Amino acid sequence: MIRSFLGPACLLGTFLLSACEKQTVDVNLHGVNYTGDTFSYWVMDPTNPERGSGGELIDPFGAGGTLCCATLPRKWQPGIKLTIRTTHWLKERPDGSLPEVKKEHVVEVPKYVDGKPGELWVLRNADESVSVVSSDLQPDHVQWPGKVKGWPVASLEYRRERWELFRKHEEGGVRLFLSALAELAEDPEKHTKEEWAHTKKYNPSELIGFSGHGDPKYRDFLRKQHEEGLERSRKLLKNVMDARP
Repeated sequence: MIRSFLGPACLLGTFLLSACEKQTVDVNLHGVNYTGDTFSYWVMDPTNPERGSGGELIDPFGAGGTLCCATLPRKWQPGIKLTIRTTHWLKERPDGSLPEVKKEHVVEVPKYVDGKPGELWVLRNADESVSVVSSDLQPDHVQWPGKVKGWPVASLEYRRERWELFRKHEEGGVRLFLSALAELAEDPEKHTKEEWAHTKKYNPSELIGFSGHGDPKYRDFLRKQHEEGLERSRKLLKNVMDARP
């Protein structure tokens, strides 16, 4: 929570409370993730402990959008603190579940660079600590006041994990078309019948000009489709292999 920066006058009555409220301002809220974990955050509203802002999911080594709003005092003084609740998800378990870790962080708001509150940036740092920066500038700006300069850069380990997903996807495409060609060669009656039924249901316009699944022209059409698909998938797989980080 923000410390009592409004002074004792805020305790004197409804009228003075209304005046004191003007000493705070709502600013846009952003999140930046310098770690390999997906995470979300929730900044507690210092004027209402039951309410907060945030909640977006931020990908590993990524940044979120623009949210509304965080509440800051118009005038900075030492000791302004915010409570930030975070959730991050560890690597997927063999059963497909994602372990969830919830934490609460009390962070101090650094001095406003130009004397006025800027947008609030919630940073999950590489060491998994959480900090904030108040600035209307982005992390890649030369005058960004944060300790860490620039947007997150994905680690080699993370980039290779992502690459592996693409590799498996394209390998799956190659296997799919190889299997289709093998099925067409081994049992053309069964394969053409199944393909005909599927196409008739989802894309019947492709069947115009064919008399039925037993039409030799339809069998040749399928073979050409599978061969062209196989060629495309092999090219995509090669591109992925060539781009291995």
